[in-house]
Amino acid sequence: MRRKTRTPPSPLPQRHGVDPVRVRLPATGSWATVREHLVERLSGAGAGTVDGMFDAGLIVGADGRPVAPDAPYVPGMFVWFHRELPAEVPVPFPLEVVYRDEHIVVADKPHFLATTPRGGHVAETALARLRRELDLPTLSAAHRLDRLTAGLVLFTVRPEERGAYQTLFRDRRVRKEYEAVAPYDPALALHRTVRSRIVKERGVLTAREVPGEPNAESRVELLGHRPRVELLGHRPAEAAAEGTGPLGRYRLVPATGQTHQLRVHMTALGVPILGDPLYPEVTGPVPAGDFRRPLQLLARALEFTDPVTGGEHRFCSGRVLTAWASYDRWAAGAYDGPRDGQ
Repeated sequence: MRRKTRTPPSPLPQRHGVDPVRVRLPATGSWATVREHLVERLSGAGAGTVDGMFDAGLIVGADGRPVAPDAPYVPGMFVWFHRELPAEVPVPFPLEVVYRDEHIVVADKPHFLATTPRGGHVAETALARLRRELDLPTLSAAHRLDRLTAGLVLFTVRPEERGAYQTLFRDRRVRKEYEAVAPYDPALALHRTVRSRIVKERGVLTAREVPGEPNAESRVELLGHRPRVELLGHRPAEAAAEGTGPLGRYRLVPATGQTHQLRVHMTALGVPILGDPLYPEVTGPVPAGDFRRPLQLLARALEFTDPVTGGEHRFCSGRVLTAWASYDRWAAGAYDGPRDGQ
């Protein structure tokens, strides 16, 4: 049996809470030097970028020493470097720590903050922010929450324990409760369980329901309803598209974790979540820096048995969805400062 190659530890420290990029050279290839491979592999970085990094000694090997541009290609070799961080608009809302011990950190994430570095969101992510603020460079996310969704996210402190907590989510041993604000339909009988087959294709913004064996299940409960406050003609067009009828406050309990599952199921019921840029019609994605009318979806609670300590945990978000607390402010896109991120 082939022995798995051990990955050496990174010789570079984190920068702004972001890990360096690690590249392992493929086992087969016709490249004569490390430089030739990286120029081809990182072709999207722009002409001369890789050569500039070699010249500045920014690409290093496992011993932390700069790799020479003419260093021979060695299959399986690891190299590291820091990528140039993209220009990011700071997300001006607080990231609250709900719980912390020697094993886990539970954070209450605001809308518009990505969970982990991805695409154009790198340093402005919950993970990078917590690493900096808590001085915990080994912190990792046990799962992910959409950038537009607010609420609870579980992070692990020790790398050797991360798999145990990730397995909880994989095996559906974490009870997750969400809260949403959406139109109220008195003809819609609730509570109910929605089951369907949802597929999400790579490169397509939205997921969709298709015929076949259900792979997505959500419990939908109505917590209350109220009239929608009108703004005397001052609502922007985006908010006007949300409708004028009464609003409902819903508890959503997913039994599975398909991409956009709750948003798809609420749309299928005829009550799409307020502020959704993808369902029922695509109007997004929401550009960075646009903090108006956040998606009214909140990861309210996480409940699980700790796989390391055996303790029972239940955590709850302290956030209030703006459209329920003050629909007129949400519809107007009001933003009063860094504490106003609901």
